[in-house]
Amino acid sequence: MAGSWGCPHEINDRCTKINNLPCNPGMKGCELAGRFRFADESKNERYWEKKEREKMQEKAAEAKK
Repeated sequence: MAGSWGCPHEINDRCTKINNLPCNPGMKGCELAGRFRFADESKNERYWEKKEREKMQEKAAEAKK
């Protein structure tokens, strides 16, 4: 994948972290998955799961006060 950033796992448009599959930022197993939102909503499932966990933790912390 060409772009202004460089992934340490991408070599020759392949992801060395995920069985040398074609690099597809945000795919399952990608270290970007769950950290960032993507235009393709199908890649945002882990992001929203993480946000929901954070929200629940905040509520639990508030309940303890």
